[in-house]
Amino acid sequence: MPNTLFDALFAPLQGRQTSLLTLPDGQRISGDAFYCMLARQAHALRASGLGAGDRIAVQVAKSPAALATYGAALALGAVFLPLNTAYTAEEVDYFIGDATPRLFLCDPARARALQPVCDRHGAHLLTMDAGGSGDLADLAAAMPDHITAADRGPDDLAALLYTSGTTGRSKGAMLSHGNLLSNAGVLAELWRFTAGDVLLHALPVFHTHGLFVASNTVLLTGGAMIFLPGFDLESVLNLLPQATAMMGVPTFYTRLLEDARFDRALVAHMRLFVSGSAPLLAETHAAFAARTGHRILERYGMTETNMNTSNPYDGDRRAGTVGFPLPGVELRIMADGAEVVPGDVGMIEVRGPNVFQGYWQMPEKTAEELRPDGWFITGDLGRVDGEGYVQIVGRQKDLVISGGFNIYPKEVELLLDAVPGVVESAVIGLPHPDFGEAVFAVLVAQKGAALDAGAALDTIRDRLARFKQPKAAVVVDDLPRNAMGKVQKNVLRAQYSGWFAG
Repeated sequence: MPNTLFDALFAPLQGRQTSLLTLPDGQRISGDAFYCMLARQAHALRASGLGAGDRIAVQVAKSPAALATYGAALALGAVFLPLNTAYTAEEVDYFIGDATPRLFLCDPARARALQPVCDRHGAHLLTMDAGGSGDLADLAAAMPDHITAADRGPDDLAALLYTSGTTGRSKGAMLSHGNLLSNAGVLAELWRFTAGDVLLHALPVFHTHGLFVASNTVLLTGGAMIFLPGFDLESVLNLLPQATAMMGVPTFYTRLLEDARFDRALVAHMRLFVSGSAPLLAETHAAFAARTGHRILERYGMTETNMNTSNPYDGDRRAGTVGFPLPGVELRIMADGAEVVPGDVGMIEVRGPNVFQGYWQMPEKTAEELRPDGWFITGDLGRVDGEGYVQIVGRQKDLVISGGFNIYPKEVELLLDAVPGVVESAVIGLPHPDFGEAVFAVLVAQKGAALDAGAALDTIRDRLARFKQPKAAVVVDDLPRNAMGKVQKNVLRAQYSGWFAG
């Protein structure tokens, strides 16, 4: 296998006349046309100052051109940093300041708001809209349609993805070519992907799931994708007959199940449905199997490691579990410095070629979570049953995962605590039938203040990406605390666990 992602994923597209991407309007982009697009982009990015080892931060709508930017960055040996399109200018400012990218690519409509951020941190701003037009396309138009890739190796960085914890600011997970390529190869073989597959791709490409698990796996095996800008129920129902596989978050599957047109006949030709990025409820798993005859394959991964485990392709895909460790990946359950016996709960640790290189400019944080012998402390609590199936039972940290996106509660709490009339707040994740988890806020009102929970949430909406915003809130007199004065979020989760039920 080639040493770099560009050689493995994108170089083979040159000269390929068969379709790589099918768009919602029926337009098809061949592998060769896509290769030429990324080659021209790569020359334009190089002319704009991007070179090997430089970071390029990208906050643009999903499109073929956006995916080509990923390939173009790899061709130059640059480090690709995708950012959620919902992030506000205030949030982007942190990422640009921390990662210090040479270039920042954003939508033209946001350029005016984000130019001061780039000026402050020395990044050159370029634009790209949802159709692929903008400064970058203008620069690329007259460029050559072939690129000689930079000389990189498996240990060189390919991507920098930011992940949230419960203390401090977001951390940049450093992922090498070897990390991502090894994982794509394992998934392709385990999930039986071939050049004959067509993946229905409705995931975002600023996230591990859509960019690496979905796109890398298909590109590595020479398959094709139905490339949707997002999950639209009508589009998915109309285009599923052209697909052989689909990857999604639990929300995709619950919404499909709500529509009577989604039935066994519609998906009779499909071979695989994969779910991840958030917990899949056992009820959803059972309802999907009853409706379609397909059992969803659930797996477990994270930004720092890409995928760690998977339910089997052949064999029992068990609801409520994430299957077995991937080939080449070791997994252990630890408590009090020792590995626990099967069935007992402890901290999940993993080791393998998929495990990241550490946190960007955070050596102390890296040392806390990545052991010298390569074991990564995931922060997730789990157990392994007697047959080897891994079950995630909770997170030691208070990270909330809603719709596949990580939310750092402290960031939301700091904004809520500043709302007039609020003494303090506690943000938790509660079970949600659509999103896996939903953000929920518990607010303590100042004495004598007539605090309205809905009005308090409205106050912070413009300062926070939509996926981070609490979907509901309550006002209470006090927060539960332990003897040390620490807020007992486990008590709050238990108290309000049924809030979004039904």
